[in-house]
Amino acid sequence: MAVWDDLVGQDRVIEQLAAAARDADALVTAAGTDASAAPEAAGASRMTHAWLFTGPPGSGRATAARAFAAALQCVSPDRATGGAPGCGFCDGCHTSLVGTHADVEIVRTDLLSIGVKETRDLVRRAQLSPAGGRWQVIVLEDADRLTEGAGNVLLKAVEEPAPRTVWLLCAPSLEDVLPTIRSRCRSLTLRTPPTSAVADILVRRDGIEPELAVRSARATQGHIGRARRLATDERARARRAAVLKMPLRVADMGGCLKAAQELIDAAAEDAKQVAEEVDTKETEELRAALGAAAGTGGRLPRGTAGAMKELQDRQKRRATRTQRDSLDLALTDLTGFYRDVLAIQLGSRVELANDDARDALERVARGSGPEATLRRIEAITACRQALDRNVAPLLAVEAMAVALRAG
Repeated sequence: MAVWDDLVGQDRVIEQLAAAARDADALVTAAGTDASAAPEAAGASRMTHAWLFTGPPGSGRATAARAFAAALQCVSPDRATGGAPGCGFCDGCHTSLVGTHADVEIVRTDLLSIGVKETRDLVRRAQLSPAGGRWQVIVLEDADRLTEGAGNVLLKAVEEPAPRTVWLLCAPSLEDVLPTIRSRCRSLTLRTPPTSAVADILVRRDGIEPELAVRSARATQGHIGRARRLATDERARARRAAVLKMPLRVADMGGCLKAAQELIDAAAEDAKQVAEEVDTKETEELRAALGAAAGTGGRLPRGTAGAMKELQDRQKRRATRTQRDSLDLALTDLTGFYRDVLAIQLGSRVELANDDARDALERVARGSGPEATLRRIEAITACRQALDRNVAPLLAVEAMAVALRAG
């Protein structure tokens, strides 16, 4: 298994990254143990110190970055005989992929933003020489969540990189990253993978039944992570089914307000589910680390209450983001519904994402025209933009529901 096997439908990107990994391997091999010699050997190398992976949600931005990080750390003997780095089996590849390699830092946030303090810590790490690997690699999966101040801190590190440090930044689009940062990165754009490719990896990697894999891949329009969750989590399928009923429930004002409240409640329940799975474990681990010994009634030692309060605050911020992400996912499903309605109205032969809800699609399609459908899609987009501006979620969703009724 090569490190690229989980990167679905991205042959062009894999080709570019594999070529860069070969050049990176040649640079390190030529430089030997003298780190300062590596930049001198760069020349026309396809390797560079900063990369920006962009693409729509579910395209595999972070997967590509982690695979590239593994290829950079590959120590397979086959490299020396012409084999491409990224075997997937050697210690460098394996530890990079599972997140335990000493010289690969994978940064993802479950909060709304990445601040200056966290970024400064990353920059300090980036100045270190590799502890044992071939490169010091920083994978920042949520570069679009950097605050302006954090972005300015990162800019300095990208402008003046350490000799054997590589930054791998991930964001939905080029516009989500400061212009000064993206101008110093080599950009790779990933595409939405085809439904067949997503279904194939669900069957091959996750053991999903083929018919369910195809339905999940089609419903999520090529989003690999969401497809996997939809295929493996019955509650996720139930929530999606409830969202797709909303267009039939906004016939009057009472239905609009009720549907909006239920959408908000479903997002809150989703956030609660995540909290139950993660928060308890985190709290128990921190209490143990702080020395809350058994037999003391669970009391924490003096001076440690601040650490527990900091964890609780972080968990609250994570719950806020989780709720917003869940709500945004519901709005994405709703957009997909009306996109299918529009396809039916225009007689398009495109694949319907929600073919399992065809009766509802055709009912809505018969009850209005393409212009009304476009206005409804615009109302959903306006709701998402309002949520980005921190408008109260219930108000934003109620306004959208009323607009869906009016068409």
